[in-house]
Amino acid sequence: MPERDSEPKRPIIDPIALARADARPRLPRRFYQQAGVNEIDGRFCLVLDGKQAHTPRRNRLCFDSRPLAEMVAAEWQQQAQHLDPATMPITRIVQSGLDFVAADKAAVEAEIVRYAGSDLLFYRASTPAALVRAQAAAWDPILEWVRTSIGAHFILAEGIVFVAQPDLALDRVRDAVAAFDDSIALAVLATMTTLSGSALLALAVARRHLTAEEAWDNAHVDEYFQESQWGGDAEAHDRRARRFLEMEAAGKIIALFSR
Repeated sequence: MPERDSEPKRPIIDPIALARADARPRLPRRFYQQAGVNEIDGRFCLVLDGKQAHTPRRNRLCFDSRPLAEMVAAEWQQQAQHLDPATMPITRIVQSGLDFVAADKAAVEAEIVRYAGSDLLFYRASTPAALVRAQAAAWDPILEWVRTSIGAHFILAEGIVFVAQPDLALDRVRDAVAAFDDSIALAVLATMTTLSGSALLALAVARRHLTAEEAWDNAHVDEYFQESQWGGDAEAHDRRARRFLEMEAAGKIIALFSR
């Protein structure tokens, strides 16, 4: 489906893209033997050969959750001769939260809410009938969940013309996003919103209504339909698979914050 017309807006803050900006052009060599978790000052910290680990911007890699610290440590332990960020999606997300989101949580919240103003789930195809049915089957139940659990009622549109959404609905989304006030949880919401094209799908995962995989499938209804009609593209499939690894990692992290 072509991009819809919309009000001019800044792209959503992408914590993962920001974290990548700090990445070195060449993969650094692994410089430690053992990655583990130590409790330091009541928090659970990544340690490399017993030494405190830090983000690229020198924030301590420490967490309130031991399971999260252990997931990060597992990624570091699984590295081979070089540290490959592509195989460390959990680490990249938590680093983005500590290095970027924590510096301006209000801006990230605002971007997610702004994104919800033109959410993927609102804009429907008019033809072919099979795609219309596929979108309705996937997205209508999510919007019903949003109405009942968040109290937000949105306007659907046919085609690509931007439709302004009710202020009250966006206020309800704002409240739902603000409930995840931890910088890492907020980084996860922003990441899932960017990856799926939908703030509502991100919230559905964060509030345990959907799994990350279910949200991913909902976000790709149009692509799956086109592939069923015309066949798939190997390059597009590989790109989608790499992005799903980030979505899957985000789902694992947000499960620790879900309420």
